[in-house]
Amino acid sequence: MSPTTLPAPPEQGHVTFLGAGPGDPGLLTLRAVEALANADVLVAEHDVLDVVRTHARQGVAEVHTDADTPASSTPGTGTPQLTVVDGASTTAGVPANRDAAHLVMEAARGGKRVVRAVSGDPGLDAYAAEEMLACASAGVPFEVVPGVAAAVGVPAYAGVPLRDAEGADVRFVDARTASDRCWTEVGASDGTVVVSTTLDSVAAAAGELVSAGRKPDTPLTVTVAGTTTRQRTWSATLGTIAQTLKQAKVLPSSEGGRPVIAVVGERSAAAQRDRLAWFESKPLFGWKVLVPRTKEQAASLSDQLRSYGAVPHEVPTIAVEPPRTPQQMERAVKGLVTGRYEWIAFTSVNAVRAVREKFEEYGLDARAFAGIKVAAVGEQTAKALIAFGVKPDLVPSGEQSAAGLLEDWPPYDPVFDPIDRVFLPRADIATETLVAGLIELGWEVDDVTAYRTVRASPPPAETREAIKGGGFDAVLFTSSSTVRNLVGIAGKPHNVTVIACIGPATAKTAEEHGLRVDVMAPEPSVHKLAEALADFGARRRLAALEAGDPVTRPSERRPGARRRRSTT
Repeated sequence: MSPTTLPAPPEQGHVTFLGAGPGDPGLLTLRAVEALANADVLVAEHDVLDVVRTHARQGVAEVHTDADTPASSTPGTGTPQLTVVDGASTTAGVPANRDAAHLVMEAARGGKRVVRAVSGDPGLDAYAAEEMLACASAGVPFEVVPGVAAAVGVPAYAGVPLRDAEGADVRFVDARTASDRCWTEVGASDGTVVVSTTLDSVAAAAGELVSAGRKPDTPLTVTVAGTTTRQRTWSATLGTIAQTLKQAKVLPSSEGGRPVIAVVGERSAAAQRDRLAWFESKPLFGWKVLVPRTKEQAASLSDQLRSYGAVPHEVPTIAVEPPRTPQQMERAVKGLVTGRYEWIAFTSVNAVRAVREKFEEYGLDARAFAGIKVAAVGEQTAKALIAFGVKPDLVPSGEQSAAGLLEDWPPYDPVFDPIDRVFLPRADIATETLVAGLIELGWEVDDVTAYRTVRASPPPAETREAIKGGGFDAVLFTSSSTVRNLVGIAGKPHNVTVIACIGPATAKTAEEHGLRVDVMAPEPSVHKLAEALADFGARRRLAALEAGDPVTRPSERRPGARRRRSTT
């Protein structure tokens, strides 16, 4: 009789209860990023998913727990069902946070690595605590990855330290669940009180503190959308906060239910917030900036804009495609290997990418450049070459352009230059300035179309309306073609929008299209262009403060005022 083969026990899953912080994705911990990269399933509310999904691997299943979302369930059972699709993300919905426990347990029992992400810190989330107990009761292994609590992180971003050198007592209160006894205790204290509440309940919470014994003139700050570029903070007192919000036209509001953090106390540094508000005083804080570039090129520029507090919106205006006839490029690359060229000149990152892709197609690497001098125009082009393993021999010492390259390019010398030919891989729409200049210096030039630039598809209707209607605070033009293509696919930016150009040629094209140029980079570099826009924003902010005016974004200004100023 043959022995009975027992079925293998099901693989045990694992649950990570993860704190996503108060809103800024940059506040995720290293351990959180690691857990997200290994997750099979993400369970969270929509706004939390937006924070954590960037770090998740491809193929993760996303399950949102928003209460107003239709349930994903099997008819007649009322039990949420989870489907994981390999190779692509899938999103399902369940009716309430409490039902997330079913999803977490189901996925974990199926051997999945589940990340249950919550806003702030899991230790302060009542639903997460219940789900941890459910895991413990069922024998499902779990871990907790702490996150930055909103009650701590938001005041820090608002420039409101919670303790001073004297070490004042700090109390934390959730106004939505606080009892009369809780209000009485914090009212009797003279320490700092951090109140978690909603925008339309701030005045009521202030009234509770006054009734409990706090003085009406006690300083108070209220912050909404803390740690995000939508953050706004108001300074007042317990007695004046209702009037302050009314004057700011905050209430009544359809967003009155939005969570806020209020900090109350004489020693909470609320009175010094104008000196400590580092986040909201960033030069482009809250500015919606249009970045009309190819998607690949926009990434580093967008990161830089975010460091200035801006909200970049990438709209591809140019699509890069291979040349229609690749034979010319193939012959040139083979000529590199066989010693046909003395020089190769790269004028863009796209040119480097095109040559590198052709190298990889033939099984070549950077060693094929041995014995060939390499020139590069622009910092980013040089970096792309270095990433390929090639250090440029020549980068313009002055203007990063074809003209700047020609100023430093040596004339052909038959004694020192055994080969008189230059390989120039470029776009199909490149100008002839560089070719003509090299020929004048005595060189033969193989001007090869390495890639084509074509106009991208129009952006969504909502984006087009924002461009034409003044919804953007600034637009960065990095070439004449981005000006022509953006106007062509989306229309002309509104006259309240700040126009920033990378150089004189781009500015001239913008002016030819009826645009007023406000900012120009000191040198033709996308990063210098972003710096120039940040300097413009900083000067604009300082001028408003010195004049005693509120700091506003360009899109918040009355169009008529901008027109009158531009005609003086």
